[in-house]
Amino acid sequence: MATTIRPEVTPAKPEATATPAIADPGPLGLAAFAMTTFVLSVFNANIIGDLALSAVVLPLALFYGGAVQILAGMWEFRKNNTFGALAFASYGAFWITFAWYLRYVAPGLPTAREHEAAGLFLLAWTIFTAYMLLASLRTTMVLSVVFAFLFATFLLLAIGFLAAPPNATLIKVGGWLGLITAVLAWYASAAGVTNATWGRTVLPVFPWKKS
Repeated sequence: MATTIRPEVTPAKPEATATPAIADPGPLGLAAFAMTTFVLSVFNANIIGDLALSAVVLPLALFYGGAVQILAGMWEFRKNNTFGALAFASYGAFWITFAWYLRYVAPGLPTAREHEAAGLFLLAWTIFTAYMLLASLRTTMVLSVVFAFLFATFLLLAIGFLAAPPNATLIKVGGWLGLITAVLAWYASAAGVTNATWGRTVLPVFPWKKS
């Protein structure tokens, strides 16, 4: 026998369940970004001159700077943080694509012009970082300084690699700026985890005043 739901009978609505809280993924994403940036910048700054050793960047770029940052970005989406989600997911993808480029793409490019491809890649990320720097002015001063140095790092590296021949001085200066960026990002990560663990401000990040 067929049955129907009578119009006057309203099915019971399921009770709303509270959304479980999750930990702040920011310190994790910043730590992953900082460590990978630090290791790569050591080679860009020519602190270690043997480029054969730069292969150590690849596993960091794939797993820590890449996969872990993307995970942090997804958790930022979960926390309704558009800025953090875009930043971590994008820079995580940057590290994965950078590792793929070094391992599989660059070896197949004409040796005399490979630097132009690297420069174009870095220029695109310079543009992205420029508007992320603008958006960061509504977060904290520490985070804004991180993005300011990151923008300068990308800009000098892009110009250095696009030059014909590549400008070793600009690349080296970009490497040193990258080291500063890494240290600042580590500080922001340390502040996030330390302040959360201690339950008070131990390492200040100086939030921008909202107008």
